[in-house]
Amino acid sequence: MSSIDSYCERLKPSAQKKSTSLTLFEDLLQNSHNEKTRSEINVEEACYGDSCPSDCESGISGTENDQQFGVSDNGLIRISDREMIYETIKKKLVSSLSCCGFNAQVEAIHRSDYSGIMRRAKLESFSIYSRAMEMKCGGNASVKYAWYGASKNEINNTLSYGFGLPTITRTHGQGVYLSPLDHPVESMQSAAPDEDGLKHMLLCRVITGKAEVIRPGSEQFNPSSEEFDSGVDNLASPQKYIIWCSRMNTHILPEFVVSFRASSYIRGSQRSPTSSRKPNSDWMPFPTLITVLSKFLPPDAVELIAKHHGDFKVHQSTRHQWLKQLTAIEQKQLSFMEE
Repeated sequence: MSSIDSYCERLKPSAQKKSTSLTLFEDLLQNSHNEKTRSEINVEEACYGDSCPSDCESGISGTENDQQFGVSDNGLIRISDREMIYETIKKKLVSSLSCCGFNAQVEAIHRSDYSGIMRRAKLESFSIYSRAMEMKCGGNASVKYAWYGASKNEINNTLSYGFGLPTITRTHGQGVYLSPLDHPVESMQSAAPDEDGLKHMLLCRVITGKAEVIRPGSEQFNPSSEEFDSGVDNLASPQKYIIWCSRMNTHILPEFVVSFRASSYIRGSQRSPTSSRKPNSDWMPFPTLITVLSKFLPPDAVELIAKHHGDFKVHQSTRHQWLKQLTAIEQKQLSFMEE
């Protein structure tokens, strides 16, 4: 017999399943280069067990919690800087931004508290959608961690009411843009400093399912077909995860708020600690090249470079042709900047 009730029952995890902690961030980092592992998609265990952290677990609670982020009722628990999860997230953000030429200093990390009735319902809803995506995609819902940067006020509203419709022009369709865990620069640039000069980003768990490439200038606002579930700007080296507006409050689960200060190594006399280790030849790994170029070139230019590199990899062009194409793109962009 087929019915909505029986389908929902199939989505629920077995009662015999062992509950785990809500926070699986450490496990995710250990498997960040193997995105099809169960540690990334097994979120339902966190939802149905006795898994929500308490104020005691966080090390700090109550009024001090509110004063740090300037809020009073959005379900945040401040994490002590002595906790392992604090150090893990801090190191990940600082190292990722450092690779892109930015110096970051983490001031505070807060965790979303999903122990209340309505917040618990949101967590369980995310779990059900994750399991449904698993079934649709043959066992891999492709749940990832991603950054979302905004003003402190917008983050407060997101935590209280959910994501709202975009109010600015989007380059790759109409949706919520998040940055991959290892490439937080675009989200950092979207995080407007508050009155104290602090930037704030959400670290979210995101159901991406099967992603499709969204070209620059696209006005798309839904998947192009039932085959796809989300969008990216580049399949090989994505800088954007695009979650369509119709799914933004079911496929994105904010877990942490990271408050930090950031400055560019290029400013003033401050230099990158890695600047003295320049390559002694014209060779560097392609992902590193893309990361460097994405700081200076627009997404369409970076995408064109990736395309030419793909042609080179499948022997449709020589190395000399590939480098010549790369140089031409860079010179064209420099001429635009000088005009």
